[in-house]
Amino acid sequence: MCGRYAATANPDELVEEFEVEQDRTADPSRSILKNPQSPPAGAPDWNLAPSKQAPVVLSRVPRGTDETYAADAPPVRQLRLLTWGLVPSWAKDVKMGMRMINARAETVLEKGSFAKAAASRRCLVPAQGWYEWQKSPVATDAKGNPRKQPFFMHRADGDVVAFAGLYEFWRDREVVDKDDPQAWLTTFTIITTEAEPGLDRIHDRQPLVLERADWAAWLDPALTDPAEVGQLLSFAQPGRFEAHPVGTAVSSNRSNGPQLIEPAGESELDGVVDPMTGEIVGTGGRPAPVPSSGAATQDEDANHGGVNPA
Repeated sequence: MCGRYAATANPDELVEEFEVEQDRTADPSRSILKNPQSPPAGAPDWNLAPSKQAPVVLSRVPRGTDETYAADAPPVRQLRLLTWGLVPSWAKDVKMGMRMINARAETVLEKGSFAKAAASRRCLVPAQGWYEWQKSPVATDAKGNPRKQPFFMHRADGDVVAFAGLYEFWRDREVVDKDDPQAWLTTFTIITTEAEPGLDRIHDRQPLVLERADWAAWLDPALTDPAEVGQLLSFAQPGRFEAHPVGTAVSSNRSNGPQLIEPAGESELDGVVDPMTGEIVGTGGRPAPVPSSGAATQDEDANHGGVNPA
């Protein structure tokens, strides 16, 4: 699953990058957080977690002067701040969103919670990259559980990451005035797919990242044919991403800043599986064990350390 990512661009940069026609990040919007968001919603955030508001790109047909949708008007590409964790329109309250931060590409067209949004309310979630935690096959933490090492995944070519997402509007019936910004909560989910070779040594799932050539089709609300949507959902192009271990500070949602995506030092690693080679590296700062006279060679260790190279 994708549970944390880095959204490091300013709205002005996203408007240019995604050819946005309307920047609506300054619009009043409802938040579900009890305390003010930090960093503020829309500002660069290197540790964006569920329930936060995040910049999202979507296309909507504009309303006419009579508050109805203009039948012949083309959709307008917008940049908005949406809450991460999809709340369906039929949900009784907003708590459901914390269980729906991700949607599986393989089933999103059939599941009742996502099907309507998958048909016509699709969005792009801009990011620099995302985090995932790898369970060590050999090292344990103080409680005896497999040690978890955070990794940062990003495009090898340095281009922006665009997660495929879905969005929904939820109406709070306790707010009588439907024009009150607090009457509506707009939420999104990030679609995941099977992890590609290499990244699957970190986690078995990864976000569905779309290429620029598919952005317009994915955002088009007029594209409702399940077969055509399914083709976009099945997109795969291995080899686009690089991954490196990062410090454990990212595990706290209170941590933030560009240092979170910097590579971890070798002394910080303990029983980490290199996603490219399958070799187990790092001793957590402890001296490496001295091999006995009958110990395996380094190449044999790489092949028999519990994870086979690709």
